[in-house]
Formats: sequence, C-alpha cells, structure tokens
Amino acid sequence: MTLHLPRSPAQSLLRKLIASGLDAADPYQAVLTSISLHRHSLRVGRRDHDLSRVDRVVAVGAGKASARMAQALEAVLGTRLDDGLVIVKTGHTLVTKRIAVVEASHPIPDRAGLRATQQLLRLTQHLTSRDLLIVLLSGGASSLLPAPVAGVTLADKQRTTRLLLRSGATINEINIVRKHLSLVKGGGLAASTRARIITLLLSDVIDDDLGSIGSGPTAGDLSTFADAVGVLRRHRSWRAVPAAVRRYLYRGQKGEAPETLKPGSRRLRSVQHYIIGNNRIMLEAVARVAQQAGLHTMFVSHPIMGEARVAAKQLTDLAMAITKGHGILKRPCCVVAGGETTVTVTGRGRGGRAQEFAASAAFEIAGLPNTWVMALGTDGTDGPTDAAGAIVSGSTASRAKNLGIDLRSSLNRHNTYPALKTLGCHIYTGPTGTNVNDLYLILLL
Repeated sequence: MTLHLPRSPAQSLLRKLIASGLDAADPYQAVLTSISLHRHSLRVGRRDHDLSRVDRVVAVGAGKASARMAQALEAVLGTRLDDGLVIVKTGHTLVTKRIAVVEASHPIPDRAGLRATQQLLRLTQHLTSRDLLIVLLSGGASSLLPAPVAGVTLADKQRTTRLLLRSGATINEINIVRKHLSLVKGGGLAASTRARIITLLLSDVIDDDLGSIGSGPTAGDLSTFADAVGVLRRHRSWRAVPAAVRRYLYRGQKGEAPETLKPGSRRLRSVQHYIIGNNRIMLEAVARVAQQAGLHTMFVSHPIMGEARVAAKQLTDLAMAITKGHGILKRPCCVVAGGETTVTVTGRGRGGRAQEFAASAAFEIAGLPNTWVMALGTDGTDGPTDAAGAIVSGSTASRAKNLGIDLRSSLNRHNTYPALKTLGCHIYTGPTGTNVNDLYLILLL
C-alpha cells in the first residue's frame, strides 16, 4: 500500500496516524489473531473444532478485504484447506494458492460478479453435513455477491442499486432491499448448503450487526418485504425502480415469495459468527498513537453518520470550541472519530462521502491557524474515484478563492473531486486490503 498525503506542516504526523489505523485494520493479522490450527484442532475465538471429523474444508467469501483474509486462512490451514473462492473488487486481487480470487464490480454489481457468485454457490451446494464451510466476509460483499431472485435481472438490480446509492439511504436501508432481491443475502448462502459454517467478518457496519455486514449471507434477518418497500418509498425511489422489482416485492408482501432466513431458524444452529475487526479497533489504535505523539486526544465514541456536510459541521464544532478555549482540549490536540456518512446526490458530479465531508469542513474551519481536518475511506476508494479521501486546513477555502476555484459550487453540485484535486487535498492509498468504515481526524497544533 502506498500513502500519498498533501504537503503541510502536519504531513508527517497525519501519515503516522493514518498508517496506524490501517495497520490495526489489517485483515491478514486479524485472521491470524482469531484462528489457529494444532494438529486436528481448529481454534476459532475460544471454540475448538475437531477437523478429524470433517471430510472437506472449503472457504468462500466476498468483500474488499476477502483476498487478504484468504491469504491468512491459507497460511493457517495449509493443505487441510481443500478448495475455495472469494470475490473481490476489481483491482483488489492478491496471489493465493488454494482459494481462487475473482474480481467483480463495486458498488454496482456486474456480470463478472454474477458468474462468480454462481460458481461460489456450486461449491457450497455440493457440501454435506460432514464438511466445514469457512465464509470470509468484509465490506463490499453485498455488491460483489449478486444472485437475483427469479424474475429480477442483473440489470434490474443494477438500476435499483444506483438509485439507492444516490438517494441518501443508509447502508442498512440499502441492504434491506438487496436482501429481498437475492438468493444469497439475508441467510441465503447458509440455506444453500448442509455444511457446518464458520463465518469470519471484518465489519464495515457501525454496530457490527451480523445481518448487515455483506447483507448477512449466513445470518438471520429481521427485516421483511414490507420494510424493503418502505425503504424505496421513503427515499422516493419506488416508482423509479424497475417494474420487475416492484412486482417481486409486492409478491413477497403477499406471502407469494419466500422471506429471508429468520433468527432462530434451525439452519442457523450450525453456523457460528466471529467479528475479527471493526471500526472501533482501528480508532483505538489511532488514539493511542496520537497520545504517544504527545497530543491531547479525544476519542469520539459515537459514530459519525448522516449527510456528510451536516456531519462535518457537527464534528468541526469541536475545533471551533477548542480554538475558543472552552476547556474541551488544549493544543496540541487530536480528535479521533469514525463512522460512515451518506450523500444524497443530485447531478452527475464526481466525489465521495469523505471528499464531501472534507470540502464542507474547509468552510467550517476557514481562518483557523494550524488546523487540519481529514476524512478517509479505509478501503482506499472514496466513491467512484481514485482518492481515498482528503485533508483540508484553515487556509483551504481562501486558497480555493485565490485560485478561482468555486469550492462552494463544487460542493453543492456534489462535484468535489476536481476541485480538491486541483487544490492538492487528496489522500491516495490505492487498495488497502481492508474496509472498516471511515476515519476522521481533527488536528490542532
């Protein structure tokens, strides 16, 4: 992984803080910490599994971090691993020995993802109750595991996904709809096989809800067809989604299509889930490094959520309060926060939630000396761009004005990428191999 940051007096310190967070979220180390093999005994968490009673061990999965997780699982199991397949976002492939890695599109599913999911299901459907299926899930799995229900095409799901992503719906709301249009999500993968299942999850969901990570392919789902319809109506997308989607969801409401797998289902008795990494673990690591660097540090315990520009205002209010000497923190200091914001997109601008957060923050901290705000997508990709996020300072807004860059208009048109690129505010990491939501920092030196 490369890490390119804008030049500033805080560059070295910001680099150290960002790197510590991404290191703490490394899926490879998270898997090695969570599982071990001693002769025939596979320990996962605090539970031992006797592999002498298992015929085959197969691994499948999906998500931006699943290739890195696959590498670690191969290191632990060696020749005891019989077969496997994981689906990753295009550009996130890594070299593996026994687990095939297939690329597919994210966040809009594509035909490569559809073919790979069909191949994955062929693997799971042939397993017996004497086999062990290890499922590797991380953020992005929902898009990378497309398996439309009968009567709904891939094109239907693509249009529905695009509409939801631009509507301002939360990831949980989007997943409610996707679960009810899928043969895999909402427990569908668990229902596809008779094998015992161990699911390792690198969580990109704030509350680590098992049914939300990757849309819960091996977890019970409390949501209903009525909930899915409600999401589309609430975000004014009901009439815009394909007619086939509306028909299928209506059928489900009337009990004419099968519901998702529900908690308490008999099938789930032979499924265990283990959270091996999440946003909080990353944030705690960053806060420790900030303290070790001699910074007075505040760890914001509640997740940063909602519209990016509103969330930016709420978080930067802390910077204003600190500058005014309200006793929250003394300089030099660092505020560490995490979460995942949303953007209700209008128009066809380029950007992402982290860039929109940073651009909004630039106006809030305008004129504050030695002050920086950073927003970073931990997967290395913020929206449909090559930037992972952005860093702005108290001088960014005035610098934009002096250069003739209308940053306010760019923000209003959700077209922050070109403006921030010209200003040299972008963070570039390339694919990080992980995905545990976003990291936000306020630095006052």
